[in-house]
Amino acid sequence: METHTATVGKTIIGANHPVAVQSMYDRPVGKDIDSVIEKLCTLKALGCDIFRFTYCDRTDAAALKQICLRSPMPLVADIHFDYNMALEALDLGFDAVRINPGNIGAKYKTLEVVKKARDLGRCIRIGLNSGSLPKNEKGLSQHEIMTRTALEYIDWFESEGFFNTVVSLKSSDPEETYLAAKAFAENSGYPQHLGVTEAGSVISSVVRGTWTLGRLLENGIGATIRYSINGPIESEVQAGVELLRTLGLRQGGVRIIACPRCGRYSFDSEGFLAQVEPQLLTSGKSACVAFMGCQVNGPGEARNADLAVTGIGNAIFLYRKGELYRKVDKENALEAFWEAFGQL
Repeated sequence: METHTATVGKTIIGANHPVAVQSMYDRPVGKDIDSVIEKLCTLKALGCDIFRFTYCDRTDAAALKQICLRSPMPLVADIHFDYNMALEALDLGFDAVRINPGNIGAKYKTLEVVKKARDLGRCIRIGLNSGSLPKNEKGLSQHEIMTRTALEYIDWFESEGFFNTVVSLKSSDPEETYLAAKAFAENSGYPQHLGVTEAGSVISSVVRGTWTLGRLLENGIGATIRYSINGPIESEVQAGVELLRTLGLRQGGVRIIACPRCGRYSFDSEGFLAQVEPQLLTSGKSACVAFMGCQVNGPGEARNADLAVTGIGNAIFLYRKGELYRKVDKENALEAFWEAFGQL
């Protein structure tokens, strides 16, 4: 339903462009820039499209400037309270800044950021969270306040001739998040960044996020997404990519099929998958790979997979397109698996 587009670096979002997956750095930047870039490259390979850093400490400026120059994907600076930090972030080379005009202070401060972003051709994300909204003097619901406030800020931006805007309306309440995004889409065509904020650990965040984001994306609402997980960054990206694939909004990559262990298991599919999954997901290949614990569902899954692995005792069996490809012992299973995967 987004009719406008926004440009973040070289990535265009909104309208008919692909939905972008986002995540955010989860620790101080530090001085080891090479390790940060290595992390960004890994996340990019996993399927991350846009990445965000907090900019709240000027001692990080030199490192962040280098990271902006070397990043494999567009970067967003997360700013709160001090509009000067947003201005500096644009000077450092960030492709976008995320601000909440409500905690920036006087209107003119927000407009200074808008003018600079306009002149530099950068993007601004209006980020409204349920925990930082204007006073509710009219007894409105949470999602109504978020929607009205976002529309007011957009009017400010447009008065300065600025239209490269993304809007996010997030709550820790999934239903309020859903209603806010839906109401905003009914009143504006600006692209939205979707997410349930402060959603908890991996399981709770994925459940709440999938229920909320899935319904919105199915109705054409949402240009970018983030799972806010109290856990590894990689989990945020993997969850986002998997949701888009499940909805048919992203193609390619490695699709993993794996059965849960039960009393019948004759092959530790869980342990084997844990050893190979990170490399599979960053391989850049498009394939279906199955990990089967026993012979109940295993043969059927093998027929539908490009590569499948199962075992009995010390014997490990590899299948390609449903046909037995190779039998090896446990000690040689990993090497044989990667050899077979490399031939796909």
